[in-house]
Amino acid sequence: MKIISLNLNGIRSATNKGVQTWLQTQNADVVCMQEIKAQQADMTPEMLNPAGYYGYFHYAEKKGYSGVGIYCKTKPDAVIEGLGGSNDDVKDIDSEGRYIECQFGNLSVISLYLPSGSSGQERQAFKFSVMTRFMLHMQALIKSGREIIICGDWNIAHKEADLKNYKGNKKNSGFLPEERAWLTTLFDEVGWVDVYRTLHPDTTDESYTWWSNRGQAWAKNVGWRIDYQIATPATAAKAVSTSVYKVERFSDHAPLIVEYSD
Repeated sequence: MKIISLNLNGIRSATNKGVQTWLQTQNADVVCMQEIKAQQADMTPEMLNPAGYYGYFHYAEKKGYSGVGIYCKTKPDAVIEGLGGSNDDVKDIDSEGRYIECQFGNLSVISLYLPSGSSGQERQAFKFSVMTRFMLHMQALIKSGREIIICGDWNIAHKEADLKNYKGNKKNSGFLPEERAWLTTLFDEVGWVDVYRTLHPDTTDESYTWWSNRGQAWAKNVGWRIDYQIATPATAAKAVSTSVYKVERFSDHAPLIVEYSD
């Protein structure tokens, strides 16, 4: 089973850059997308249902903002859009289109886009609020007995090996101590597994999935690893290979590819 996760930074822009053509060469079973930046009316048939795939999306209410989606070869048994938008506790999260889950038997594949806090204190406060509430969901998911893979842009670099300039970013959103501790809790206490790090415990430069558009970050490989496939232990143990595709650029993020044994 081959799963790809990619923040598109706009599905229309990424399509113009050839992402749909590239995906047809990959033969992935599931493709999880984040930051669609589109509503259904903006989507072409190719974007909605590429050849050989069923497409499912959770759009943000705000136009040209956020949004997640999943392409899958097999039609899912169920699709869950959002965390439960009728519940006031998560209504603000769901209004931004940050979560979609496809269920195939006892396996769930989720596309997730956690907020960034880099634009200011208000958004950082929102990010912390989402993290607190989403931790409860993560705890419930792992107790559900389902096998689960959560693909997405988590907007957090976990450890120093996960970004180039860790010394200069310790007070910046995405590498704050509280954010990093949240991921540590997710892995060490709740029991989730960082699939890439399981197979590549020591890599640095090759692991980056995002590069700032400022300066020459891409050219100099001044990157961050903020895109993850995080799985329940039994499913994570089936991962046989993982890589970051950098031959072509479809957005400011690179596709994270993981192959799991059946």
